[in-house]
Amino acid sequence: MQLLDSIVTQAASIAAVRRDIHAHPELCFEEVRTADVIAAKLAEWGIPVHRGLGKTGVVGILKNGTSTRAVGLRADMDALPMQEFNTFAHASQHTGKMHACGHDGHVAMLLAAAQHFAKNRNFDGTVYLIFQPAEEGGGGAREMIRDGLFEQFPMEAVFGMHNWPGGQVGQFAVSPGPVMASTAEFKIVIRGKGGHGAMPHLGVDPVPVACQMVQAFQTIVSRNTKPIEAAVISVTMIHAGEATNVIPDSCELQGTVRTFSVAVQDLIEKRMQQIAEHVGAAHDCKVEFAFHRNYPPTINSKAKAEFARQVMESVVGPQNVLDQEPTMGAEDFAFMLQAKPGAYCFISNGDGRHREMGHGAGPCMLHNPSYDFNDDLIPLGATYWVRLAEAWLAKEKA
Repeated sequence: MQLLDSIVTQAASIAAVRRDIHAHPELCFEEVRTADVIAAKLAEWGIPVHRGLGKTGVVGILKNGTSTRAVGLRADMDALPMQEFNTFAHASQHTGKMHACGHDGHVAMLLAAAQHFAKNRNFDGTVYLIFQPAEEGGGGAREMIRDGLFEQFPMEAVFGMHNWPGGQVGQFAVSPGPVMASTAEFKIVIRGKGGHGAMPHLGVDPVPVACQMVQAFQTIVSRNTKPIEAAVISVTMIHAGEATNVIPDSCELQGTVRTFSVAVQDLIEKRMQQIAEHVGAAHDCKVEFAFHRNYPPTINSKAKAEFARQVMESVVGPQNVLDQEPTMGAEDFAFMLQAKPGAYCFISNGDGRHREMGHGAGPCMLHNPSYDFNDDLIPLGATYWVRLAEAWLAKEKA
């Protein structure tokens, strides 16, 4: 690996910052302390800071030379509403809050790059360091954009990175096209007529109606979408009834829909509503249908993904830059990629052996209470950020 010496020598101090953030997790749009830590570090290194976009967002501004060209590097910084099982020294000090997705590590990698840039500005133009709040369900990227991120800080392209457990440390993955899915939530209330469980003919039972809907929804993927289009419809909650001898008045279904294209998402919403309403009507039930879209699919620009791959290969070698297998997980960096061309990549977090004594019994997977970011990634991720920005600003403008 071709790591930058200035980053390697400071990796331990940045890891200490990462562990401090891990010990003090903050949920979406509550990242006040985290933003304070980030802003203080940037100011310490002489980097101008803008705060307040997306409520708690932080943007560091690195300028050098006379070029008007600019590129954006993004790290998310919020935690998850879950209880940590780890008991090591930097475990969460806040009950019910945990950095279980590695956003503390994402912040650390970008801070390490910022520290290097502060003393080594080997570029002509501007690098924007985007520390984004509320990726975990809050749509912080969308809110930063609404608050004027790309108007106040015009940039040609924007890049993001996420740690990915299971892969070998020293490897990256990037590919053009869809790499993460859209996410939507649905809620369907089926209203029948309650009655005695022994006399179903006197009521209208919504439970078998709900069961028919659940089954019918699966035919949307198997019979309405193209076989080469990936899609998931998961009914994850069914709520009805309070007693074994009572037919309930209503039954509620909730769940999630994942797709790699907006067109497929449109089709699924339309067909789900048609099925729900017509199945309900066939059984004399009234149906309330709600479909809420959260994040669009994360779609990498072909040219930007190839550019990122070339930079990765210069750092770790071609054999360690893998094709990015698309995942049905969702990511709100998708909003930034809708507004600006760019690419979102994965950096391998290892198999969990990096964890110290006191880690939980579960695997080191994302959104797992035993997860912890691998600090060995800090110099590697930071080197990639530096080389990416330098190469982008050095290449001819497209």
